[in-house]
Amino acid sequence: MKRVRIFDTTLRDGEQSPGAAMSPAARLRIAQLLADAGADVVEAGFPAASPAVAASVAGIARRVKGTQIAALARCVKSDIESAAHALRSAAAPRIHVFIATSPIHLQHKLRISMDRAIEMAVESVRFARNLCEDVEFSAEDATRTDLHVLCRMFSAVIAAGARTINIPDTVGYATPAEMQRLVSYVREHVGGIERACISVHTHDDLGMATANALASVSGGARQVECTVNGIGERAGNCALEEVVMALRTRADTFAAQTNFDPRAIRALSAAVARATRMPVQKNKSIVGANAFAHESGIHQDGVLKERSTYEIVDCEQLGVSTNLPLGRNSGRHGVMHRAERLGLRFAGAERDRFLEAFSRLAAQRRNVADNDLLQIAADLKSSNLHQ
Repeated sequence: MKRVRIFDTTLRDGEQSPGAAMSPAARLRIAQLLADAGADVVEAGFPAASPAVAASVAGIARRVKGTQIAALARCVKSDIESAAHALRSAAAPRIHVFIATSPIHLQHKLRISMDRAIEMAVESVRFARNLCEDVEFSAEDATRTDLHVLCRMFSAVIAAGARTINIPDTVGYATPAEMQRLVSYVREHVGGIERACISVHTHDDLGMATANALASVSGGARQVECTVNGIGERAGNCALEEVVMALRTRADTFAAQTNFDPRAIRALSAAVARATRMPVQKNKSIVGANAFAHESGIHQDGVLKERSTYEIVDCEQLGVSTNLPLGRNSGRHGVMHRAERLGLRFAGAERDRFLEAFSRLAAQRRNVADNDLLQIAADLKSSNLHQ
């Protein structure tokens, strides 16, 4: 099994979601939860952004152990110095430098040539290596960059000392097939690639962030940059929980694994949702309230007979159980299963009357709770006594 590193950027890219700024205490708590769960790298922030972020990164670097702590920096000397200073107490620090490489970014944002961008990248990686042993380089907007130019950039920064080269799909432009081809091409055409780990950083603007990350793993990527609940700029980032569970569930396809503990996912999801004030949508994969819930009678019947009929993810790995909420779509098997768990037993015509009463109530309510079933049973018993 290939090993894929989990690089979590919830505290950096995730917090760039509008309105998602977290308190220092929440940031520290989430960083520790990530470390305890087995995240290989926790990107704690962009220290040059503000004194508050720099102080938070420094606090995380000082107190969170058991994982690498990364800080982001542009290919600017002062940014790199800020990152190194914030990481000075980290047991395993990483400076993550980046510069844009696509023609649209070079022309309209940076207003420099590609040759100058390569010079700046090489100078920055060398400078960062003098301050930190582990340096990652990202080519911003890599998926809209000419492949030959991208490989030239990556070859140069690896020669300058970068240990990880990151391929960001910054604006969520790529498709899975394109990502797999791109990563494969980089593996084959970048000089010194055997000395570096290939990473990917995907966004969800077209709804393909997780698919693009997984296709990249098939192409040879060995690090995925992601966020808890998929939060991040615009439509968000590749979701950590989706990558971790997809690799576990489809090990037959990817032959890859992570060190991330799936039992930590639900608590992490809840912590991030609270800290960012961004509730998780109910139908969100893996962590949504409905991810392992079945109301349809056909589905309830199947799951009660064999869970894998309608659940491909082993929810017990996440520390949760299958949920069979009762409503107007529920069938006899699901209703009677719940009734029996409540200690209710019916025979013959009484069973039919119980189910009919349930159907009448379910037609009026979105959900039928356990207390409702108990009340139906009590009403039936009372009715029998008066007959």
